[in-house]
Amino acid sequence: MDIRFLESFLSVVERGSIADAARHLGITPAAVSQRIKALEDQIRQPLLTRAGRTVVPTSSGCAILDKSREIISSVTELKRIAGHDTLAGNLHIGAISSALTGLLPLALNTFFAENPNVELRVTPGQSLQLYDDVFTGRLDGAVIVEPPFPVPKTCGWIRLRSEPMIVLTSEKCEMTDPIEVLKSHLFLRYDRNQWGGRIVDNFLRQQGIVPKSELDMDALEAISIMVSHNIGVALLPDWAPPWPSGLSVRKLTLPDDCPQRHIGFLWTLSSSNSDAIRKFRENIVSCQF
Repeated sequence: MDIRFLESFLSVVERGSIADAARHLGITPAAVSQRIKALEDQIRQPLLTRAGRTVVPTSSGCAILDKSREIISSVTELKRIAGHDTLAGNLHIGAISSALTGLLPLALNTFFAENPNVELRVTPGQSLQLYDDVFTGRLDGAVIVEPPFPVPKTCGWIRLRSEPMIVLTSEKCEMTDPIEVLKSHLFLRYDRNQWGGRIVDNFLRQQGIVPKSELDMDALEAISIMVSHNIGVALLPDWAPPWPSGLSVRKLTLPDDCPQRHIGFLWTLSSSNSDAIRKFRENIVSCQF
């Protein structure tokens, strides 16, 4: 039996979609379907069925789920042993956009150099979705904004960086009081549907600040460029560099008790890739700044 058949089967079950599984595995949906068909032919039982728009395991499929995970984990361990204790296998990590450019590059460079037999995939996304992907096992781990609630016992969490909120203005703005700046200019709001945006929203309410007008946006880099063009002002986390080049902006600091956006690494404790996750975690902790 080809181990890739089991990997494809588990990927479809975890994602509920052949198309999503194909994207995760880096192959075509037709190839995933062929692997599932080959596995069903070998086991002589149907393993998947449709429930509305979702693909779910049959009773036979449910029966082999745990054993399939054990087999894949055992094969990964065999590769590691055969490689004289070098790590091997697949590792799937998620990251928010500011981490992709700030925290990850040096950590990835070190990880690839030290673990050439690990196939590492990085998926960009927003914290809420990446958190859900880790919690449900679609990702092994993710660099995200710290959740506004306790992390479940099935996951691990380590804080990597704390970013104070700042008021960002164009260099053309001559005002120096950050609170007055927020009250008197078009406010480019950090999307309140994101966890970082909720920190901004809470601060405004606590300070009794009601911007005279506002424009919602969901990308920090885009907001900073808008500010540079003197379209408005923003309340943002002072995220890890690099920032977009050529900006003409000023950063106005808030009082010492200003809110912060905390960035950290979330990982699942039940992953079969625990050794690779641990190594990645060590790399990113050592590379933080």
